[in-house]
Amino acid sequence: MVSVEDAVIARLKTHGANFEILVDCDKAIAFKSGKETSMKDVLATPQVFSDSKKGMAASETQMDQIFKTSDPIEVAKIIIKKGEIQLTAEYRNKLREQKKKQIIDYIHRHGVDPKTHAPHPPARIEAAMEEAKIHVDEFGAFDRQVNDVLKQIKVILPIKFEMKEIAVKIPSDYAGKAYNALSGFGKILKQEWQNDGSLVAVVEMPGGLEEDFHSKLNSITHGNAETKVIKTR
Repeated sequence: MVSVEDAVIARLKTHGANFEILVDCDKAIAFKSGKETSMKDVLATPQVFSDSKKGMAASETQMDQIFKTSDPIEVAKIIIKKGEIQLTAEYRNKLREQKKKQIIDYIHRHGVDPKTHAPHPPARIEAAMEEAKIHVDEFGAFDRQVNDVLKQIKVILPIKFEMKEIAVKIPSDYAGKAYNALSGFGKILKQEWQNDGSLVAVVEMPGGLEEDFHSKLNSITHGNAETKVIKTR
C-alpha cells in the first residue's frame, strides 16, 4: 500500500460533482489498463473525497445516486477507470522514454541511408535526435512525431524511408521453418511451393529490415537461401 504522502490523485468529475481518491500512480494505471490489481495495493486510503487536499469526504448519498453504490472500493474502481490519474514526474519520464524508443525503432526499421540503402543503427538515430535537441511528447500522436523527428534529423543524418520487395528461394530442408520467419519481416506478396519442396516467395518489407532479414535467413538455412531485391520504392 502506498503512503498518503507518496500517493497521487485520481479524479472523476461527473453530474456536477467531484470525486477524488489517493492512489499509487503505477498500480492505478495498471488497473486502468485492465491488469488484475488488488485495490488494497492501489489505494493509499479506502476513502472517497470531494476534495482530497482539504480532506473533505464525498457524500455517500451522491455516490449512491451517481454510482449506484456508496462502497468506497467500488466507487474507487469507477473513478480510476473513467477518470484521470495525476502522473508523477517519474512516470511521465518513463512514458517519454518508451515513446522515444518506439520512434527510434520505427525509424531504424523503415529508414535507410539514401546512398548505401543500409539502415542507420538505433544509436546513430538517437544521437541525431539529441543533436537536434528533439523533445518527445509522451502523449503526442506517434505518426506526427515520427514525421517531425525525420524533418529535424535529416539535416544531420541522411535518411529516407524505403519499402523493398525481396525475392527468395529456400531449399526444402529449411522451407517450413523459414516460412514463419518471412511473415515476421513483412507481407508475403507471392509464394510458390516447388515440386522438390523448396519455397519461392516475394516479401515486401521496410528497407531498414533488409540486413536483419538476410541474417535471419542465413541463420536458418546455413547460408543456402537465395535472395534478390527486385523493387525499391
